Amino acid sequence: MVRRSPREKRSSRSHDRSAAMTGRIIDGDQHLHEPRTMWRDYIDPSLRDAALAIEDDELGYAWLTWRGARLYPAEIQVPGKPSLIGKERLRMEAREPAEASYDELLPPEYTDPKARVTALDDFGLDAAVVFPNFGLLWEESLSDDLPALTGNMRAFNRWMAGVVSEGGGRLYGVAHVTMRDHEWLTQELRALADAGIKLAMTAPAPVNGKALSHPDFDPIWQAFCDADVAPVFHVGAFRQPLDPAWYEGDPEPVDKLLGSAFLWVAPAVAVANMAIHGTFERFPQLRVGVVELTAHWVPQFLLMLDGSWGFYAARHGGPLKDLPLRPSEYIRRQVRVGALAYEQPAGLIELCGEDTFMFGSDWPHAEGIADPIGTYEKMVPDLKAEARAKLFGGNTEWLLGL
Repeated sequence: MVRRSPREKRSSRSHDRSAAMTGRIIDGDQHLHEPRTMWRDYIDPSLRDAALAIEDDELGYAWLTWRGARLYPAEIQVPGKPSLIGKERLRMEAREPAEASYDELLPPEYTDPKARVTALDDFGLDAAVVFPNFGLLWEESLSDDLPALTGNMRAFNRWMAGVVSEGGGRLYGVAHVTMRDHEWLTQELRALADAGIKLAMTAPAPVNGKALSHPDFDPIWQAFCDADVAPVFHVGAFRQPLDPAWYEGDPEPVDKLLGSAFLWVAPAVAVANMAIHGTFERFPQLRVGVVELTAHWVPQFLLMLDGSWGFYAARHGGPLKDLPLRPSEYIRRQVRVGALAYEQPAGLIELCGEDTFMFGSDWPHAEGIADPIGTYEKMVPDLKAEARAKLFGGNTEWLLGL
């Protein structure tokens, strides 16, 4: 059973802002649990039968469900303690009753915006970017039913608009969108702008068989720019970038082992495609985020991308597309990447410069960190003040368009 006393555990970590810290401290990757009936409560009435929900099974375990099918366990995780998930799953497999209900175990700050703001105070954070929680699990499952897909996304976005309002300027909510329906997305981006939502999670993957740089998507990128909303690539239930054969033998439906090892492949290919085919040149105001998809790959990726671009131009007598900047320059200009603490962010900054990487805790997920500032501070003890300010908040503010 996953038991904890979150306020008690956090109180020992509460601390004042480090003397070496300047500027606002913004956690660029937190998650907020969607309430059990949120999708049903916020979806258009005509789609209520297609709403997602969190429902209990006969043993008392909570599941994310859709049209009566159980998509994924509705887990309550504890930062730094993934083994608790494993123990709970072993109980489920053994058909042992749940030791406590989902509602009993869910801390208020996991789902309530006002309680989350109080948690930010305890952590010493000025603000946080809040992504969906269960929204990371269902997109591919609904991919064959576009009205249900967009309907549940819109329901979540309506709820997130309320989160932003209740957060009093300290919770930067992230919407959930798809590029499969151009008209729907354009309308949704306008609604997000009206609600003060500055980021929208979308998949770093081809859409209807077309790369993200395809001219058909230019109106969408223009709509992002017009709404002043930045698309963000985040770990989620989108189509895996590698051949399905590589994942055979792994029954995990979402968080596959090879998928975790190669998290970087999908965003790397996406931003490379957008750079070399001119999307960033055509839309210089477009801001793109890459979050919880690792950052260790960025220095070598930029080196190899420019090298491949130059070699291709030499071999073919000219570049694939005549652009005024190298691919890496577009990415440095328009993309910001969340760096996990264990990835040695100080070393990444030394290799790529201070404008690329963002601090984020992934709280309250099991792979996240329980002491966001303290853990990162240990990784960047000698980072200069300007670079530190950008890592801990400045680059996230840029992505938010602040």
